[in-house]
Amino acid sequence: MDNAPLLFQLPDDDTLYRALLERDPAYDGFAFVGVKSTGVFCRLTCAARKPKRENTVFFSSIKACVEAGFRACLRCRPLEQTGAQEPLVKQLLALLENNADKRWYEGDLIELGFDPSTVRRAFKRHFGVTFLEMARLRRIGEGMQQLAGGASVIDAQISASFDSDSGFRSAFTRLLGQPPSNLRGCELLKADWLQTPIGVMLAVADAQALHLLEFFDRPALATELKRLQESTGSTIGFGRFAPIDQIESELRRFFAGESASFATPLALNASAFTRTVWQALRAIPPGTTRSYAEVATGIGSASAVRAVARANGANQIAIVIACHRVIGSDGSLTGYGGGLWRKRWLLEHERRLYAQVQARQGLRVDEPVAG
Repeated sequence: MDNAPLLFQLPDDDTLYRALLERDPAYDGFAFVGVKSTGVFCRLTCAARKPKRENTVFFSSIKACVEAGFRACLRCRPLEQTGAQEPLVKQLLALLENNADKRWYEGDLIELGFDPSTVRRAFKRHFGVTFLEMARLRRIGEGMQQLAGGASVIDAQISASFDSDSGFRSAFTRLLGQPPSNLRGCELLKADWLQTPIGVMLAVADAQALHLLEFFDRPALATELKRLQESTGSTIGFGRFAPIDQIESELRRFFAGESASFATPLALNASAFTRTVWQALRAIPPGTTRSYAEVATGIGSASAVRAVARANGANQIAIVIACHRVIGSDGSLTGYGGGLWRKRWLLEHERRLYAQVQARQGLRVDEPVAG
């Protein structure tokens, strides 16, 4: 766990974009660029025509590129560069490229003479995802690109190589909590992926504020997206508004151990009481924790412990509204939508971060520091 922040030691995006323009080999294998307008990801040394700055997003791993729905560039072939030392990886990548419409199963691997467990370990070792996951994500990513460009659902279905309309809709519904028809032609809310050392996050914003920031594997994400659409009277399309760029930059500094301050404007879609609780959560100093009872007392509603717990659980803007800093009265870690392991990671990360701040300021380690 102590090594996790090292995964996020990339320079800022402006530096990476200059490296892309200059085809700087210093980042080869350590940084990749996704091109939003084409749905392709490349090495920074790729000889292809360079995209506009606003169409680029940078990743620190191939796994992150694939999970974000990007497919490998056919010119610089980043997958082959990473896994070329294993013949079975090279052979399967070629098969995947030459059979883009195919739906792959373990039985297909067995028929080709491959041991599925060996293939699974090899792809996880090189790319962070299995071969079957890569094939599935590529198909879904292709459909996402079509929808983001305004294509009809049926066109996106064909592009994603799904045999049936119901299969395509089911895959998208599982992924984003809504059918693909809701993703087309919408400009009120936009969603994009953010990469962090502890998992992919989904950010949803309008032009003024951030509405949602959640870990992509959170079980309740589909419900939260549906609730957000109902409360705003809007649908959600792929893309970015300025608040997503801002929170991405602030999260980068947070995970790099530089700052736990967040200034991104937030849209707090909740009751007055819930908003009061969320403001109290934001006021908990990083590196410290509070119990539900302490939060209730702090907002002047000492008897409303259960209501505070419900408001804590209703938080849709993870990390920024710091529900991870709330623990049980006995000091135990209580439920966290992103998983208790992430809650433990975040608390330890903040403890180390602010222990360093305290040391620089000559404070005792047990003295809280304001965020």
